[in-house]
Amino acid sequence: MIQKKICMVGTFAVGKTSLVRQYVSSIFSEKYLTTVGVKIDKKVVSVDDEDVMLMLWDLAGEDEFCEIRPSYVRGSSGYLLVCDGTRRMSYEDAICLHGKISNILGDIPFVMALNKYDLKDEWALSDGDIQKLKDLGWSVVLTSAKTGEGVEQTFHSLAEQIMNQSDAPQRGYS
Repeated sequence: MIQKKICMVGTFAVGKTSLVRQYVSSIFSEKYLTTVGVKIDKKVVSVDDEDVMLMLWDLAGEDEFCEIRPSYVRGSSGYLLVCDGTRRMSYEDAICLHGKISNILGDIPFVMALNKYDLKDEWALSDGDIQKLKDLGWSVVLTSAKTGEGVEQTFHSLAEQIMNQSDAPQRGYS
């Protein structure tokens, strides 16, 4: 079976762990648990009639200085860039983190998850902010780890991007 490493990247408390839990186990908890280091989950998905084991690396939230541990992201086939739509700074930090990861890994597939869409009334992002990312060619999905909105779509979209790369390895772990 093909295995692909996907990293969950974003600042503290944007919902990375909650998105993974919703995706893998259909569970949401209001209780905030800080990820220390990295937590790895797995889920098998089907892309173009091929089973793919997604190895989901839930990385600890990065700080406001946009630091990223190269050792955690190396070997990734793609990443989910997560931002809390109610906190504008997390959006700006996510853009910074994208630049850092691109410097480390080059141009690999990613999806920007604008999380906490269930709190749309408290949204700190404008339609223009979202359109700016789309104009850059970014894949952007509005998600809610709480309600499950957009979660399946986000991970499946990333898996499809990874598998449809022209130079994607066809077997093994990457």
